Amino acid sequence: MTPSPASTKPPRAAALDANLALLQDLEVRLSVEVGNTTVTIRQLMALAEGSVIELDRYASEMLDVLANGRLLAKGEVVTVGDRLGVRVLEVVTPGDVRPL
Repeated sequence: MTPSPASTKPPRAAALDANLALLQDLEVRLSVEVGNTTVTIRQLMALAEGSVIELDRYASEMLDVLANGRLLAKGEVVTVGDRLGVRVLEVVTPGDVRPL
């Protein structure tokens, strides 16, 4: 009798697969950060329609793609029909993932 492929996995690997399967349906908040800056309350209160807020990023820089506030990837803005999207250009390696 030939064992099935699932039964040939070590118990630890099978448990890991089961845990990953459980986690795959969890929802995470995905967001894209164009840039940021720090302002005083006075500057914030002076904002009006047409105000421009200068951010800490150059127009040519990639945007940060965040999953639950943690850096996941970098990308660029694209249009998908009449909506905006992000093309992922670089996935951050696990050692480089940092909270923002």
